[in-house]
Amino acid sequence: MKYKHSDSSARRVKKTRAKITRRSDTYRISVHRTARHIYAQLIAPGGTKTVAAAATVGKAFVKSGDKKAAAQKVGEMLAAKAQECGVSKVAFDRSGFKYHGRIKSLADALRANGIEF
Repeated sequence: MKYKHSDSSARRVKKTRAKITRRSDTYRISVHRTARHIYAQLIAPGGTKTVAAAATVGKAFVKSGDKKAAAQKVGEMLAAKAQECGVSKVAFDRSGFKYHGRIKSLADALRANGIEF
């Protein structure tokens, strides 16, 4: 599988995905980050269906400049949608991004709103 990441990032992607695929019966939260936005989606255990999604793109978000707060709001929105679907335990797939900054804010918001990983 080819990755569009640097060598260290590709190594992180392979490492986290390998851990997640061992638990094939678990829902997965996949996170993607760009310079302006952050996207998160809840994926079914088979990996074929997206159950819920949240992102900073759209009318719900106003440009405020605080990207960590926006990531926290995305985490809260996704946690609410996941609980509506009856999902409380997931695997957190950070897609090779380091666990700090906006990724950490999103993960902390998910945990604060009842999602376990």
